[in-house]
Amino acid sequence: MNELNDQLEQYILNITEPEDTVLQELNRYTHLKIMHPRMLSGHLQGQILQMLCKMIQPTKILEIGTYTGYSAICLARGLNEAGILHTIEINDELSEIPLKFIKKSGLENKIKLHIGDAKTIIPSFTDTFDLVFIDGEKSEYLAYYHLVFEKVKQGGYIFADNVLWSGKVLEEERTNDYFTKGIKEFNAFVKTDSRVEKHILPIRDGLMILKKL
Repeated sequence: MNELNDQLEQYILNITEPEDTVLQELNRYTHLKIMHPRMLSGHLQGQILQMLCKMIQPTKILEIGTYTGYSAICLARGLNEAGILHTIEINDELSEIPLKFIKKSGLENKIKLHIGDAKTIIPSFTDTFDLVFIDGEKSEYLAYYHLVFEKVKQGGYIFADNVLWSGKVLEEERTNDYFTKGIKEFNAFVKTDSRVEKHILPIRDGLMILKKL
């Protein structure tokens, strides 16, 4: 079954729009130089994020969890002409990498990087966002959701990555597994939140799409 899944994924990638040279380089750099490269959004999810943004045509995006900047570049490519993306990364040791590749992508005027704890930075924003992408600390997903909700315009969107968490959402929680606990708490809360329409796309590690009603 795993072999079939791998073959199907490759088939999908062969049909999907090709990864451009900047994203190819960023993808390779991340896998060669950075710990936990699986955190990278990658080609398939990146293309889906970019397509969704092009459909929504947001003016303001907030991303929580920059990592090396792959998803920020993909999201920003879907902004409208006057748009801007704010992205928050807690690890200051990573900051030079997204800045380098954002510049290579030609999006340095479209993407603003903030270094620090998202829970501290989010309240400082006075903007209303068309789209928020949650991909930060998994144990903090619900906290992020509460912090950003009133900053999302009516009819706006919240995307949340890793909501299937490698299938661990189906397992009993283990002691001190705060990441799985955080994802499950987030999923359980939004399931009953009547303020949003919600769907999970079973791509990669699960992408939650929420629309604020």
